[in-house]
Amino acid sequence: MKFALGQRWISDTESDLGLGTIVAAEGRMVTVLFPASGETRLYAQAEAPLTRVRFNIGDEVQSAEGVKLLISAIKEQHDILLYCGTSLSDGSYLELRETLLDHFISFNQPQDRLFAGQIDRFDWYTLRYQAWQHLHQQQQNPLQGLVGARVNLIPHQLHIANEVAQRHAPRVLLADEVGLGKTIEAGFILHQQLISGLASRVLVVVPDSLQHQWLVEMWRRFNLRFAIFDQERCEQALLDAVNPFDTEQLVLCSLSFMTHNARWQQLATECHWDLLVVDEAHHLQWHEQAPSAEYQCVNALASASAGVILLTATPDQLGHESHFARLKLLDPARFHSYSAFLQQEQQYQHIAALAAPLLHSDLLSTAEANALREALTDTDISAQLTLLCDQKAQPEQQTQAKQQLLRQLLDRHGTGRILFRNSRANIKGFPKRIANLTPLTLPEQYSNALKVHFSLNPQLSLTEKVSAQLFPEQVLQQLDASSNWWQFDPRVDYLLQLLKAHKQDKFLLICASAQTAIALEEALRQREGIRAAVFHEGMSIVERDKAAAYFAQQDYSAQLLLCSEIGSEGRNFQFAHHLVLFDLPLNPDLLEQRIGRLDRIGQNADIQLHLPYFANQAQQSLLDWYHQGLDALQHTCQTGRNVYEQFADQLLPLLARGEMDSATLSNLISATKHLNQQLRQQLEQGRDRLLEINSAGGAAAAALAQQVAAQDNDTALPMLMFKAWDMLGINQEDRSDTSIILTPSEQMQGSYPWLGDEGVTITFDRASALAEEDIQLLSWDHPMVRGTLDILTTEPHGSSSVALLPNKALPAGSYLLELNFIVEASAPAQLQLSRYLPATPLRVLLDKNANNLAGKVSFEQLSKQLKPVGRQTGSKLAGALQTLLHPLLGKANALAEAELALLVQQAQQKAAATLSEQYQRLAALRKQNPAVRQDELDALQHKQQQLAEYIAKARVKLDAIRLIVVSHD
Repeated sequence: MKFALGQRWISDTESDLGLGTIVAAEGRMVTVLFPASGETRLYAQAEAPLTRVRFNIGDEVQSAEGVKLLISAIKEQHDILLYCGTSLSDGSYLELRETLLDHFISFNQPQDRLFAGQIDRFDWYTLRYQAWQHLHQQQQNPLQGLVGARVNLIPHQLHIANEVAQRHAPRVLLADEVGLGKTIEAGFILHQQLISGLASRVLVVVPDSLQHQWLVEMWRRFNLRFAIFDQERCEQALLDAVNPFDTEQLVLCSLSFMTHNARWQQLATECHWDLLVVDEAHHLQWHEQAPSAEYQCVNALASASAGVILLTATPDQLGHESHFARLKLLDPARFHSYSAFLQQEQQYQHIAALAAPLLHSDLLSTAEANALREALTDTDISAQLTLLCDQKAQPEQQTQAKQQLLRQLLDRHGTGRILFRNSRANIKGFPKRIANLTPLTLPEQYSNALKVHFSLNPQLSLTEKVSAQLFPEQVLQQLDASSNWWQFDPRVDYLLQLLKAHKQDKFLLICASAQTAIALEEALRQREGIRAAVFHEGMSIVERDKAAAYFAQQDYSAQLLLCSEIGSEGRNFQFAHHLVLFDLPLNPDLLEQRIGRLDRIGQNADIQLHLPYFANQAQQSLLDWYHQGLDALQHTCQTGRNVYEQFADQLLPLLARGEMDSATLSNLISATKHLNQQLRQQLEQGRDRLLEINSAGGAAAAALAQQVAAQDNDTALPMLMFKAWDMLGINQEDRSDTSIILTPSEQMQGSYPWLGDEGVTITFDRASALAEEDIQLLSWDHPMVRGTLDILTTEPHGSSSVALLPNKALPAGSYLLELNFIVEASAPAQLQLSRYLPATPLRVLLDKNANNLAGKVSFEQLSKQLKPVGRQTGSKLAGALQTLLHPLLGKANALAEAELALLVQQAQQKAAATLSEQYQRLAALRKQNPAVRQDELDALQHKQQQLAEYIAKARVKLDAIRLIVVSHD
């Protein structure tokens, strides 16, 4: 390199600095001033990452004063270039020293970078091309939004998400039974709608106790970072905006906060929300004359939201009027009258009854076939009925015919499109519950403490007396804070023996209070050195995460996780199958939540419930009521809350006495058992088999899960990411066989998505991510992967390249010009234009005679034969061939434009066919089922019109260029 004062150079590593000027060249060093950015750089002359800016005859350049010049000749005076030519403003002759060139000239276009000598590394070009190919595939991937969640692949959850998330402004009720994953289903829908662009602003409203669960679930499982809004956050946000709810896109708040603060409720309803999600919606009490404040609050929010998702596990048979009220929140125009709803529902029950024969393998009777023919008069089902009445028909044909008829019946089901309900009866895969009950003697210390407590506090309420009897260790701590109750409590000895007997197993222990959990950890550590982690509400979310990770990992981990009652919410520990209930909650739903941390889909072993209790005391009375009356230990208890409310006035006084009253308890258990069986029978009789079939998804749901699993096992993503990390300067260190620690290196330029200063641990293996929540599961949906594709396709890296083709069959010095064009079209995200016209790479490979060889020579085939060249050599080759390459650029652009016209035509046809089919089906369905909303039809029509307009405006741009020169070396 020869440097002279006033020469113009550009930085190879910091192209955003603009055009640099040599201001000093002394000894071995050179100083470059970049006026556009105000930066100065000092380089060693021998190793300076700089490229000399040399324009060519025919180029247009601009001076710092804005004068534009068309170059017709170039002179050199004292190592300074002098550009001679014609002024583009008045046609006069001008001479422009390179020192006076515009400082803001940039070389972002691939051809400009090539001819300016900004040649990228050989492998950058390959990586850029591959990134575009993957981006093109993923924009059309029907699984987009379904593969990225850190969840087990449960067919019915995937089916509901896929069914709902593709709708315009979905308004649905997710009513699966406890343990079937309503939160996961809602998260899937949010994730898919946000990624696809169908939604951008979401408000989630939940009970106070579930805020943490939702925050963690959305972040850990779906990489969705919600902001919790409370009084403090709203007041703080007012400093930044007139409406605090405009300061975040994803907002999470409690129902009580929203209900009891009229000001914040009003501001929330004034915002536009794409989706409103309400959990535990059965808490929204409603009567036609007096709806509750909570119901009215959610009703106002639902009116201000395009889409609404309600979640509840409460069956409608236990509160049918409130069930109607929830449907009214989803579609007030459709569900306007409870009496009318009851009349219409008789028809839905009739339709569900017609489906019953189709659920069995038997042939249809003549009466059953006639009933179906009468119900489906608007369509010809004679072919299906013939198959289902023919003993000689193929089983596969009969199965297909049944599915077709079930689909038509479902279309006529009044709530078939807006209500999804799965029960454990129709979803398999749950473990058994085995109750291990261990009676123990109440220590004298506790007995004395209770006597003192009751004598000192004669005015205790009934609930306070019950609490004292159930949790005597808390009473002792109140009387004597320095007392180490765990030194004499027989439950601690029992726990120690249990852990030592199962040293290789993981145990989850849940108790009522944080103080108890902390004391137990101390006891286990001091007495036996057992490794345990504590998890309670007094810890920060980060501290809880660390505790859960310590418990989840395999090596050097905690054998036991000690949770306060908060452990019943938000975390699932399916990898463990031992649950110790150190005490029992008074609320049956809370007991089910405790057991539900392990008893969930994905649990691969029977659950061992360990219950140490004080015999002949209140603890045994409550245990016997749960176990013998409700059967709540060995089976899921959906009716527990209703039964408890019926018998609380008998149960609580019994527990408050302390010592058991066997006769009274026996009568109570008998009455409880009888009512519980009645309610369970009502639930079973009220099951809607047709609705359950739709909610579970059947064979289509299983196929969907298999497709996601197949994409998990595809190696294309890991191969791309490993290459990208190498090129971007990301350090990679194996953590295990399936996980890698990523950290920034000194060579890394700029920032990298989801990579902090301390690094991050990632995996491509779903099982590893499920076992350890501190590991990121990378998929095509993950923000790190999406961010990496964005870097690889939008940054200039790889847009300009030069390579050698060693081939003695071709004349030495001959050349090829490879160009990659991108078809791009801009449209609002909610139109999902990329489904019809994705960012499509168009490859053109021209020889010197402008023949396009792309169809004959594949990218991979050609790249394997090429050899890289150094930057300086590449720059010289590009400069020498520049005048010959310009005509080829015009030819390549014309070829790309011709391909664009064909792609636009195909995209128009695809969009029209797809949306027309959807419209025709919904329009026909609306005649049979008013639950199809008119605004859905209107939205489809409008979407089709808009798509046609935006697709027509598609264009091509040159994204990357590679000069290939033949050599005989």
